[in-house]
Amino acid sequence: MRASGLLTVGSETVTGTVERHVAPEDGDAARRTVRQGPEALDRDIPAPGDGTAESAAANEQPHYQPLWIEEPARRRRMPDPVRTAAVRAVLIIALTMIQAMVAFLCTLAGSWLAFPMVISSVTSTVVATWAALDVWVTRQVWNQRNGVVSAPSSTARSLRRERSRARRQARAAERTQERIRRQGGTGRLSHP
Repeated sequence: MRASGLLTVGSETVTGTVERHVAPEDGDAARRTVRQGPEALDRDIPAPGDGTAESAAANEQPHYQPLWIEEPARRRRMPDPVRTAAVRAVLIIALTMIQAMVAFLCTLAGSWLAFPMVISSVTSTVVATWAALDVWVTRQVWNQRNGVVSAPSSTARSLRRERSRARRQARAAERTQERIRRQGGTGRLSHP
């Protein structure tokens, strides 16, 4: 592990994971085991657990810190159509920015590719603007159809009424069919 008093690479003492035996200063024959922590990789720095009351309290309560702390979301998750439009817009805008940079560099270099890249960058800018507007329009449409029922301009109230009315009619028809089956088919106008 040691070569001429220096730590060797790959040894456990470099990483601070090895347990080493230290003889007490009073010359006792008994040996104690000290675990060297990652904070005290040098022999001059005392390792945690050097005998003080503060270090004893620190050793009794292991400090556990999770890798990440889950926090509740600050905002609700975006609806799927809005998220799809937003991802599409981000990708188009990123490609437009790359294309504009290539057009700029081709122009600086005096390449023949500069003119086609500038024309396609202008076209891509129009498409990127359209994609950003698509996110806004999709969000507005989704909020109007499925959003807050109490908003005066919302169509969500009438859509929910229609859905609940259709569910009620379906349940009533199912109950009627079940009643006919329980009665054994009596009440039919024609018999097979």
